[in-house]
Amino acid sequence: MATIRKRGNRWQAQVRRREHPPISKTFNVKSDAARWARTVEIAIDRGEILSHLNSPQTIETLADLMVQYRDRVTTKKRGSKVETLRINKFLSHPLCKTKVKFVTPYLIAAYRDERLRAVKGETVRRDLTILSHAFNIAIREWGLPILNNPVSKIEKPKPAKGRERRISKEELDALLRGCEQGRNKYLRYAIQLAVLTGMRRGELLKMKWEHLDRKKNLLLLPTTKNGYSRVIPLCGNAIKVLNIIGVREEGFVLDVSENALRLSWERLRNRVGIKDIRFHDLRHEAISRFFEMGLSLPEVALISGHKEPRMLMRYTHISASSISPKLRS
Repeated sequence: MATIRKRGNRWQAQVRRREHPPISKTFNVKSDAARWARTVEIAIDRGEILSHLNSPQTIETLADLMVQYRDRVTTKKRGSKVETLRINKFLSHPLCKTKVKFVTPYLIAAYRDERLRAVKGETVRRDLTILSHAFNIAIREWGLPILNNPVSKIEKPKPAKGRERRISKEELDALLRGCEQGRNKYLRYAIQLAVLTGMRRGELLKMKWEHLDRKKNLLLLPTTKNGYSRVIPLCGNAIKVLNIIGVREEGFVLDVSENALRLSWERLRNRVGIKDIRFHDLRHEAISRFFEMGLSLPEVALISGHKEPRMLMRYTHISASSISPKLRS
C-alpha cells in the first residue's frame, strides 16, 4: 500500500508490501509522488521488483552489489578469472562507496569519462557491460529496490573496429625460425596449428588426443568460447604437425600452460622484431585463407565456430573492384 505524506515543502511517497522492503521517494509535487507510487505498485505486482527473500543479503553500496555479483554470477562464467580481476580493480574506485540508491546516470557518466582518459574505449565498454549486468540481475532477481538501471541511461563508447591484421608469408617464416631459438618447443606447433585450423589459443591448449579421430581427420572441441562444442576438420599439414608432436592415446596435445605459452609468444615477438602482431592474428589469418580457398560462409563458420555470419564478413576482404569483373551487363 502506498502512502503520500508532506515533508516540509515536499511530498514523500512510500510503498509497503509484505515480503518487500519499503521503497520511498520524495517529490516537489504531490501528483508526481502519487504517479510514482502507482508505478512502483504495478512493478511489484508484475514481479519486476522481487521480494527481499530472493536477495542474498542486504545491498547498500555499489561495492556490496559488485561483490555479490562477483561471487554469485561471475564465478559461473567461463571468463571468470578476467572478469573477477576487473571487478576487484573497480572495487577500489571511490564510486563503489556510493549507496546504490544514489548511483545516478550522471555519476556513471562521470566514471566513464574518467576511465576514457586512462584506457581505451573498448576497455571502458567492457567495464560498463559488467556493471550494467550487475544492476539488471540485482533488480530482476535480488529485489534491489530501484526502478531503473542507471548504466542503461548513458551513452557507451562505440565498439572498436575489428582488427584486420594479415600475416605475410615472410612474417610467418620469421616467427617459425624464431621458435628454434626459444626453449618452448610447443610454441612452434601452436603457431602452425593456429594458422592451419583457425583455433583460438585457449582452444589449442585444450586439445586432447582422445578427441582426435585419426580415421576421419577430425578434432572435437567439447568446450569453446561461445559455449558450444565444435568439430574441426584437419588438413593434411595439420595432421603432419600432430604426427611430429607424437600422437598418443590420451592427454593434452600441447603439454604447456597458458602462461608459459603467452610468455614464450611475447619473447618470440621481441626476438624477431614483429611487435605489432598478436596471437589472435593467427586465427584471423587462418579464416582469411579459408575464404581464399573458396570455402563458403557456412563452411568457414563450421570451422571457426562463429554463430553470427556478419562477424565473418570482415575476414572475406571482398572489394568492389574484385566483384565488378564477375558482373554481367
